[in-house]
Amino acid sequence: MSSPDVIVIGAGVLGLCSAAELAARGHAVTVLDPGGPNASSAAAGMIAPAMESLIDGLTPAHAALLKRGRDLWSAFAGRNGLTLYRDGAEWRGPDPDAAVARLHDLGFAAQRDGEGLFTPDDWRIEAQTALAQLADVPGVTRAQASVVSLSREREVWTVIADDGRRWSAEHVVLATGAARALEGLPEAVAGLVNAIEPIRGQLTPVRCATPGRVLRGPGGYAAPSPEGALCGATMEAGDRGVEPDMITAARQAEMGLALIGAEGRADAPRVGIRGASPDGLPMAGPSGADGLYLALAPRRNGWLLGPLVARVVADALEGRASLADASALSPLRFVSQPAARSAG
Repeated sequence: MSSPDVIVIGAGVLGLCSAAELAARGHAVTVLDPGGPNASSAAAGMIAPAMESLIDGLTPAHAALLKRGRDLWSAFAGRNGLTLYRDGAEWRGPDPDAAVARLHDLGFAAQRDGEGLFTPDDWRIEAQTALAQLADVPGVTRAQASVVSLSREREVWTVIADDGRRWSAEHVVLATGAARALEGLPEAVAGLVNAIEPIRGQLTPVRCATPGRVLRGPGGYAAPSPEGALCGATMEAGDRGVEPDMITAARQAEMGLALIGAEGRADAPRVGIRGASPDGLPMAGPSGADGLYLALAPRRNGWLLGPLVARVVADALEGRASLADASALSPLRFVSQPAARSAG
């Protein structure tokens, strides 16, 4: 049995960012990673408050929260040796003048660029590289384990894997994505976890000339990658499995190549199941059960909000006064009327 200070269950971006933040504060952290691809690895790594706000028609308050989340990335990336790409993004959609005005109203920089617009406020990161680096930061131990249950006795949580291994700690951070609630969770916490809606996303890597920045349009995006471009995106509500849809992959490649203005060849698609809360914001912070914290349900903004979620979780665990955004992300905002999980 291993006894770290904190156990993080899950190795997506929210779990690993939380682990890195806690380790930077001096905690010994063990991350339990079920292995294999996850929603964070099947992502383009976009840190894109401007485009997300524009495309989703977000309120000014929601857009401002995304921007504050983006702003935490500079210090977080520097502390953990991560490379940020601050090359901005282009929008190639209808009525670019209205889009520029909308972004200005939300507090983002934007200007007309050719037939579209450019904003410098969106950044990106190489998702798979960053996941590997975050799993290897000092103070974090990663163990491959599929957790099946947990229990609490005498102010200590015990986490049990499917092969019988056990880990114990006073604090547990639940970062299990869109998975169903683990056995042994308190009923109220299990209700929160099971209210998370699974959202299937797919992107298609394409070998082609690499675009200089992220290109976005009504049909999706083309993001730079070492091999060419990552083309997406899909948002399909319900647990529809992780088998790639090759028809969708062909469409994504065609759309991305049209945005880039290049020829290329599609590689195998990547599929991830994201989790979404009823209001589209993550559940981050105290769960309502002593010593148990949530880092869940970022919808498609896991990379954008990773450091913000990590700060909220770490502050709560240490009993510190947290960021003003902590109340907006609190899992307890749903306790009075938890939403039912989509049946798909």
